[in-house]
Amino acid sequence: MNKKSNKLKIACIQINSKSNINKNLEVVEVLINSAIKKGAQFIATPENTNIMHPNKEKLVLACSNKDNTNFLNRIQKIAKAHSVWILLGSLIIKNSSKLSNRSYLINNKGIIISTYDKIHMFDVKLSDKEIYNESSLYKNGKKLKTAKTPWAKVGLSICYDLRFPNMYRSLAKLGCKIIFIPSAFTKTTGKAHWLTLVKARAIENGCFIVAPAQYGRHYAGRETFGNSIIVSPWGTNVKIKKKGVGIMMAEINLAEVDATQRAIPSLKA
Repeated sequence: MNKKSNKLKIACIQINSKSNINKNLEVVEVLINSAIKKGAQFIATPENTNIMHPNKEKLVLACSNKDNTNFLNRIQKIAKAHSVWILLGSLIIKNSSKLSNRSYLINNKGIIISTYDKIHMFDVKLSDKEIYNESSLYKNGKKLKTAKTPWAKVGLSICYDLRFPNMYRSLAKLGCKIIFIPSAFTKTTGKAHWLTLVKARAIENGCFIVAPAQYGRHYAGRETFGNSIIVSPWGTNVKIKKKGVGIMMAEINLAEVDATQRAIPSLKA
């Protein structure tokens, strides 16, 4: 690995998580290994990588057993075996009386170097039939999280955080050149807002946004938008995967961050 390189081959995994943690792991492993064979140095998965479940009680039970620990351990072993960096966009884990929606950043030695708990809870009413109340089940995080990688400092966020621009400005001012937004955006809000918001966060802060996403119908009443995307500091689509389960990969040049921020020095305001 060239630690001084500005170029990074990064892959986004787009999946359709269901209620069985072990079956989801099988899918994720196949896609991660495929990305590795294609030369990915850094692989990112969406929010809810391990599970999406319609029943709260069964979700809590599933996230309390050894399958969750095995899920994380298996991904760590892959990272170490192939010397790649992996961001598990989020795993749902048991945290005292509630759950946590937690990102795990794993380095190329299989070591977890940072975790991030989703700060902003998705408490919305999109219609009489489509209501979400994450705060009733999840314990929200309190801290911004950044991490150093061989290529650049990166910032962590999850899904609904996307609607809070001050968070991304703070991460950019901390020196993050890449900010991750692993997501499970609903089809309803995705059609209306997803691409616009992701591009806005990139343009506002002059950094790369990497946003792997869930796609498709997970269970009755839950469908996600897909459109995993990498956006450049100038706001152009580096790569996008609109539909289906699979891999989207691109080589990004981090020198674009410095060039964009010099040209438009809005972070100095």
